[in-house]
Amino acid sequence: MPDKPAVLTLDKPHFQVKLQSDLLKVDLKDGALRELEKLCEARPALRDTLGWMFQTIIPLDLHLWEIEKVTVEPSGKVNIKIPHRKDIHIPLEHPEAERLVEKMNELIPIEKERRVERQKAEQAAERDQDKQKTDAFKYRPPMR
Repeated sequence: MPDKPAVLTLDKPHFQVKLQSDLLKVDLKDGALRELEKLCEARPALRDTLGWMFQTIIPLDLHLWEIEKVTVEPSGKVNIKIPHRKDIHIPLEHPEAERLVEKMNELIPIEKERRVERQKAEQAAERDQDKQKTDAFKYRPPMR
C-alpha cells in the first residue's frame, strides 16, 4: 500500500520525521541501525514480534491513536508518551518541535475517534457473523 502524503516533514542530518494523517514515521538516514530498521519495516511479523525490543534503538512507525500525550521541552525535544511502551524523544529545534506538537495534537483526537469507530464496526460485524452461524444451526433438520 502506498504511503499517505506527509502532513509535515522535518529533515535532520541523521533522521527524518514524517507526520502523516494517521502515522508518525521517524526514519534513520544511514548506518547499521538504518539497515536493521529497513529489515523490521519490510517484514510486519518481525516488526510486531521484535518491535517492542527494538523500540529503544530503532524508531518504528507509530500510529497516532496509540499516543497518549505529546509535549515539547524548552530545549526543543519532543516527548511522546505511549502507554505500555517506552516513551519516544525526538531532538528538534524549538520552532520545529512546536509545529510538530501542534499538528500532532490536531490529528491525534481525529485518529482516536476513527479507531473507536473501526472497533465498533468490527464488533458489529462479528455479532452479525455469530448471529448468522446461530441462525444456520437453528434451522438445521434433526439428524436421524
